[in-house]
Amino acid sequence: MGVRGLKRKQRYTRGYMHWLNLGRIWSMNMCNQLKETFGRMLVLVKEHLVQHISHSHIGSGLSFREAERRLKETGPNIPIHTKFPRWWHLLWNALFHPFHIILIVLSVLSYITSDEPNGCIMLVLVFISVSLRFYQEYSSSKAAMKLSEFLSFPVKVQRCAGRTVQTELVVQVDQKNVVPGDIIIFEPGDLFPGDVRLLTSKNLVVSQSSLTGEFGATEKTADIREDSSTPLLDLKNICFMGTTVVSGIGTGLVVSTGSKTYMSTIFSTTGKLKQPDGFERGIRHISYILISLMLIVVSIIILIDCYSSGEPSESILFGMSVASALTPQMLPLIINTSLAKGALAMARDRCIVKSLRAIRDMGSMDIICIDKTGTLTKNTAIMINYFDSWGLQKEKVLRLAFLNAFFKTQQRYPLDDAIMAHVYTSGFRFQPSEWSKVDEIPFDFTRRRISVILETRMTENCVSNYFTDRIVITKGALEEVIKVCSFIEHVDSGDTLAFSTEAYQRILNMAEELSSQGLRLLAVAVKRLQMITDSRSMVYDEHIESDMVFLGLITFFDPPKDSAKQALWNLAEKGVKAKVLTGDALSLAIRVCKEVGIRTTHVTTGPELELLDNDSFHENVKRATVLAKLTPTQKLRVVQSLQTGGNHIVGFLGDGVNDSLALDAANVGISVDSGASIAKESSDIILLEKDLNVLVAGVEQGRLTFGNTMKYVRISVIANLGSIVSILIATIFFGFEPLTPNQLLVQSFLYSLGQIVIPWDNIEDDYVKIPQRWSLRGLTMFTLWNGPVCSICDLVALLFLWFYYKKKSSVANNFIHSALFVEGLLMQTLIIHLIRTDKIPFIQEVASWPVICSTVLISAVGIAIPYTPLGTVLGLVSLPLSYFGFLVVLFLGYFIFGQIVKRAYIMVYEKWL
Repeated sequence: MGVRGLKRKQRYTRGYMHWLNLGRIWSMNMCNQLKETFGRMLVLVKEHLVQHISHSHIGSGLSFREAERRLKETGPNIPIHTKFPRWWHLLWNALFHPFHIILIVLSVLSYITSDEPNGCIMLVLVFISVSLRFYQEYSSSKAAMKLSEFLSFPVKVQRCAGRTVQTELVVQVDQKNVVPGDIIIFEPGDLFPGDVRLLTSKNLVVSQSSLTGEFGATEKTADIREDSSTPLLDLKNICFMGTTVVSGIGTGLVVSTGSKTYMSTIFSTTGKLKQPDGFERGIRHISYILISLMLIVVSIIILIDCYSSGEPSESILFGMSVASALTPQMLPLIINTSLAKGALAMARDRCIVKSLRAIRDMGSMDIICIDKTGTLTKNTAIMINYFDSWGLQKEKVLRLAFLNAFFKTQQRYPLDDAIMAHVYTSGFRFQPSEWSKVDEIPFDFTRRRISVILETRMTENCVSNYFTDRIVITKGALEEVIKVCSFIEHVDSGDTLAFSTEAYQRILNMAEELSSQGLRLLAVAVKRLQMITDSRSMVYDEHIESDMVFLGLITFFDPPKDSAKQALWNLAEKGVKAKVLTGDALSLAIRVCKEVGIRTTHVTTGPELELLDNDSFHENVKRATVLAKLTPTQKLRVVQSLQTGGNHIVGFLGDGVNDSLALDAANVGISVDSGASIAKESSDIILLEKDLNVLVAGVEQGRLTFGNTMKYVRISVIANLGSIVSILIATIFFGFEPLTPNQLLVQSFLYSLGQIVIPWDNIEDDYVKIPQRWSLRGLTMFTLWNGPVCSICDLVALLFLWFYYKKKSSVANNFIHSALFVEGLLMQTLIIHLIRTDKIPFIQEVASWPVICSTVLISAVGIAIPYTPLGTVLGLVSLPLSYFGFLVVLFLGYFIFGQIVKRAYIMVYEKWL
């Protein structure tokens, strides 16, 4: 190793040890738990650094063999919060659900009061519910793990190869294969694959919102020595895993990966908190309401029963049984099963669901914000023509645009490839070998332009005064390039003239005409630079992009997708309005939107929105269907405005760096596998194909999932509350327990078991045509209308038994218990068919085969139990055939009465479920 290599190692070593010292100082100021965790992390990092410095050629990167060895040693580079839960975590989550806790507490109380059978039945209920939920979540986790293998987060890594002569190579590896000691190369849109010590940087701006939770960006630089008192997240020469490159380029050394990163340490200590959506908040409210009702009803029953029987222990047992029956035991299982089923269905449509709750939000989504490029268009840019500022073809415009595209090193865009393809296929010979790159000012979404600084190697062959010494070539959005131009070339002589108002207006008119033809534009400008020294090393300030000479325009065409128009029509039929949010010019966006069928009567731009107050901003965003020339921050504001100002459930489809803020803020963030890393990281759903028709299928699946989940919630609330009200009335007015605690628990268990198949039920076509949203008030009114129907039928059955059969039976109590056991179970089972549709059940609408089979099976088991040894244990007796004849009449009356109430409810509220 040469002297330069040794000095470079020493310099890097000082930098690394300095960062470790800062980490130690920071960890001393953290809480005890974080201190211990970070202490272990920093020790491991130090060990890795010693190995890197001792055994690797840092300047050339790791060898392939060394990288493979370290990968085996450290394991895949997967942060803690993205790892799939282990089986014991799933089991723990399945067990500790509020409704399960209620049953466990009731079971313990039953054992304390020496009612072992009652407690045993409750534990069996918990065991079956937990087992089924655990099995479903474990299966879903395995399926999601397989789906995640389709995702890739490519990282550019510098490696070295060769036995005698080490050759530097830049290869692309997946993020999970990055190891400590790797040298990475990053550009706008990239996610840092680990905690990274910067080696080089150029105009680097990084977003740390994934760690801080605050939108915004911070500048980073490799050429700095930080003070030991600098807070960890304020270090300018350190970038952390999960943070994003907003603009700029550079290289960095990966210090730690996987569970040893700062982000993984934070998540392992505090966990990642997600704000509950409307459905989750609604379920929480239902839990509070049911617990309150449970306490009230149980207290009343215990007081009445104690007063009539004088035995507090039996009253307490009966009250606990009623409380158990009031609990929708299968709610966690039904919700999870519906979401997992939806995720698997969307996987068949080549959608990877990262967040299961996003499926439910897809069903509630009523606005979809989409980017124009690649979504409405094919994203296959074709260069059409080139013009100077007077609208004439001039080869110099194309030559400089080509040199800019050829020498840029940051993330390449389709427009650059289109320029180079046009030059090569058209026979131009611009000889880029005569030029060498000196520097580059990277693209960012504020400037919306990129500049390269070149110097000629053969100045004597140049044909223009611009091509002497050094020049800066700028290419980008027309408005942003014009801002930095003070001069323009004469149409004939080529002399440099001052940029006049007439020239400015002429260029804008030409651009407007080209954009109206559906063409996309890039402006080109140039500026001669004076050499400060003979050395090729120069330092340019931020004003280098000023006083430039405007040369002309390059035009491109991106044809609309053939499937976009039909897909947007299908979304509109389902009540999902499309809004186009793009950074392109308004005229171009309008032309494309007209071709795909999006109305353009209300349009606006980002600069226009910036001039509005909050109320006007919300109103304009609400009305506009096309919003053009938007910055990433403006896209974020538009999404938030629709959510807060318009109370909409908003989806956002985007794949670029400029879409990441909006993707993260949207209720449903949707990206594509070919999108930028930050876009995929910020999204909830990833499409393996960028096709709007996949979204249509996702909306249908989301509404199917939401519909079946709400179907269970409403059926359970009506059935449980209806039966509890019946029991309460019977206890108050008859002084009689309609069912014993054990009978009530078995009945509740069988009924709950029959509801497991609800996620596989059909949903009517009318239901999926409009967005569906959670409404606690709607659920309350639905229950108040339909709950009494169930209670009335239960009371009719009780009155019939009381007055018709009581004197004819020598075992009146057992007989009434048996009759009400069968009637209540059949009633609760048939409620599914009455409530699940707004049509006449079994005639106009038939449930799915799983639901029908479940109904027949549970009904048969319920009828047969009184004739089995289990019935004897439960205190049930056989029933005469005449009673089943009465049940036929009762259930016919129930369906007729329930259908009348259903039609009245629909007339009042204009909807059913």
